[in-house]
Amino acid sequence: MDRERRGRLRCLLAGAVFAVCMAGTTLPTPLYSLYQEKFGFSELTVTVVYAVYAFGVIGILLLAGNASDTVGRRPVLLWGLGLAAASAVCFLCATGLGWLYAGRLLSGFSAGLCTGAATAYVMDLAPPGGAARATLVATAANMGGLGCGPLLAGVLAQYADRPLYLPFAVHLVLIAGSAAVLARLPETVTDRGPVGAVRPQRPGLPPQVRTVFGPAAAASFAGFALFGVFTSVSPAFLARSLDVTDHAVSGLVVALAFFASIAGQTAVGRIGVARSLPLGCAVLLAGLALLAGALRWDLLALVVLSAAVGGAGQGMTFRGALSAVAAASPPEQRAAVISTLFVVAYTGISVPVIGVGVLVGPIGLEGAGLVFIACMAVLVSLAAAYLLRRPVPAKG
Repeated sequence: MDRERRGRLRCLLAGAVFAVCMAGTTLPTPLYSLYQEKFGFSELTVTVVYAVYAFGVIGILLLAGNASDTVGRRPVLLWGLGLAAASAVCFLCATGLGWLYAGRLLSGFSAGLCTGAATAYVMDLAPPGGAARATLVATAANMGGLGCGPLLAGVLAQYADRPLYLPFAVHLVLIAGSAAVLARLPETVTDRGPVGAVRPQRPGLPPQVRTVFGPAAAASFAGFALFGVFTSVSPAFLARSLDVTDHAVSGLVVALAFFASIAGQTAVGRIGVARSLPLGCAVLLAGLALLAGALRWDLLALVVLSAAVGGAGQGMTFRGALSAVAAASPPEQRAAVISTLFVVAYTGISVPVIGVGVLVGPIGLEGAGLVFIACMAVLVSLAAAYLLRRPVPAKG
């Protein structure tokens, strides 16, 4: 096998490992209603269990987000797979709410380690001239893995026995296979140091980035918030308001949002970063409007459309935001700036979700969803208005 083909194969295999790790983070999504029945907790608790994952991601990003640059890609990815396996074991052993919190926290740690390390590893393994293809592989692996998690769990929960066990047992098998694949891939960091050399990564925002960062971060926050609400409470809405109790359908609707994000991120390469941010905000607003219509009139078709349109808008805004802030950052501070953007994004996937859970009690699931949509629509509209008046530079 020639060098170019070997590089492409290794790049794809690293992407597959990345996808397996990310699939575990969304695997419980269509199963929350079953856990509610088993343990008897509220919708607020569902959102808190979900949000614990994001807190784990943020913690790892701040404490060890650059670990793979120091100790190597493979050791960090192996740790990430180990934490994913530990998370699956927590769900397999779950006899109470504490196990779910532990499982979600470990899943967040896993994603926090794997996201940066796997993305860099895919890029490292790409053959010469394959940077663009590697970026697409990393994007597809990330969002594709997140989409495959609820789809796999939903299908197994609906059509196989032991719905709260089989998805996690299957994921453990996939993790073992991924570890075997990883063992055969080469390490790409040659100048490695000890684990003790890893230092907390302080988020940074140099002055020249601030005008770009504000609207980019606002759009990213809203896009990830939409994903957070969709993955945490949409199965409950489908079951209670639309009588959709098929777990496979619930998993498919959630997966559609992540798959649409891949399409949105891919489109950025054709339309350019400068136009993708304001256009992505407009698409995200359309997705929010469709979700509001779905909540108001209890229509499954609008839920599906909101997943597709909102997911595409999230993909466009996030890739556009990432490209814009990276291009505006000084090289020596780029990693810190990108970490800051990810911290904002994962705050979006956690804090608004808990807010929705708090509001479910006094005003109901639909009312809480409409309040969330109104707040996110204002945020996205302000970001879009700013970007139309002061577009980001076309480079990047």
